Amino acid sequence: MAKEGFPFVLTPMIAALIAAYLGLWLVAGLLALLAGFMAYFFRDPNRRVPSEGGLIVSAADGRVTRISEAENGKTVSVFLSPLDVHINRSPIAGDVVQIEYIRGRKGPATNDEASFTNERNSITIRNDDVTVVCTQIAGIVARRIVCWPKVGDRLERGERFGLIKFGSRTDLLLPGSVEVAVEVGDRVIGGESVIARYETG
Repeated sequence: MAKEGFPFVLTPMIAALIAAYLGLWLVAGLLALLAGFMAYFFRDPNRRVPSEGGLIVSAADGRVTRISEAENGKTVSVFLSPLDVHINRSPIAGDVVQIEYIRGRKGPATNDEASFTNERNSITIRNDDVTVVCTQIAGIVARRIVCWPKVGDRLERGERFGLIKFGSRTDLLLPGSVEVAVEVGDRVIGGESVIARYETG
């Protein structure tokens, strides 16, 4: 379980014990269920990261909701429901060259406008062959975007770099030259599912 989840699990668990001590069994049961859901939400399973060169993997678990192309590259959006794993993983191996946090609103993460209007944090990762911008986007019930690395840090493909608490979206901005390997509606797994392929030097 992600360490950020411990307060969300321990608080209702302690409250459940107090309620049980006072004989409030229904309240205790509901609080215990809440603690169980929080433990489930903040789960952090290990993943089998592909080792083949030239791959860009998904930064999050969820469903592909948008694939678009513009002058600045190709964008693949993945929506995370409250039941998905919310740990974010690096799509490529590379150096963190920029991190930009923007305090926006908390609108529906399924809306394409969320990429430009919602609270979000963009982390730019670069290696010798490709640069990828991964944007963590908060949704309606998201409470905090967490990003652990700093500029200058090195990330391996599939390495954990953060999470978004309670419902969110993750956008990958890719170079226009990559070959996108998913379609809208596909279910993807963070750190495992191949989102795109690129030519290596």
